[in-house]
Amino acid sequence: MPTLRAIAEAGHQVVAVYSQPPRAAGRRGLELTPSPVQREAERLGIDVRTPLSLKGEAEQAAFAGLDADVAVVVAYGLLLPKAILEGTRLGCYNGHASLLPRWRGAAPIQRAIMAGDAETGMMVMRMEEGLDTGPVARLEKVAIGPDMTAGELHDRLMAVGASLMVDALAELEAGRLETVPQASEGVTYAKKIDKAETRIDWTLPAMAVDNNIRGLSPFPGAWCEFEIGGRTERLKVLRSQRAAGQGEPGTVLDDRLEIACGEAAVRLVEVQRAGGKPVTADEFLRGAKIEKGMKLS
Repeated sequence: MPTLRAIAEAGHQVVAVYSQPPRAAGRRGLELTPSPVQREAERLGIDVRTPLSLKGEAEQAAFAGLDADVAVVVAYGLLLPKAILEGTRLGCYNGHASLLPRWRGAAPIQRAIMAGDAETGMMVMRMEEGLDTGPVARLEKVAIGPDMTAGELHDRLMAVGASLMVDALAELEAGRLETVPQASEGVTYAKKIDKAETRIDWTLPAMAVDNNIRGLSPFPGAWCEFEIGGRTERLKVLRSQRAAGQGEPGTVLDDRLEIACGEAAVRLVEVQRAGGKPVTADEFLRGAKIEKGMKLS
């Protein structure tokens, strides 16, 4: 959405916006809710299209009929066939949140944090048929702080990406935009987050546990289970800090939610009970009796 807004504010004529179709939402899941991108495009008075796929000849012909100079793609989520990639005069340019060729694919922000990377970045890449293989036109590196979550990194890269894309379009319009092929070494893939990865494995070293918690926060969220009042309850962990304690993995080491890992420990800083809202560890402990020696699983 910030990229769309920045392009419009820069004076470019946006002939259409493609977005994911409205999804079921609301308390009962019955209301169809448009994406934030669709709502912003409608606010700007831009034609919005929400096809389920771009593979059909009719959709490809409709896209070609726009007679656009260039297409800009940011986190669209649908495969772009060759007819779409070649359906504008100057090609398709993608804002991708990694330092390509590292972390090609669906979840580059989460994977960078989960892997313990010290930095990532935002790139503007000319798209081709391969998965995030195209040449790079713009790059800005961003440091990953030791306490930064995926949500915080996303918001930082979102702002950087909007600025980079506007700059790239200005150079493209002036006929000066140059691209550089990606390196052939250092290719990694950021596969989609699997539900099985979201359960916290306390047998891992504290560094890995902390990286996974931050990399999955706020969505989908790393989680564990604890026993309270004779029942098992799920606890989502949104923020943590590394600690020096030792003990059997999953054991509560003190009265402030320091939890032992396979090596060292982590202190839970922000958590969310099932059906509740995010709260600090202190707020959580006022409503849940979690004592030293208890186990989280």
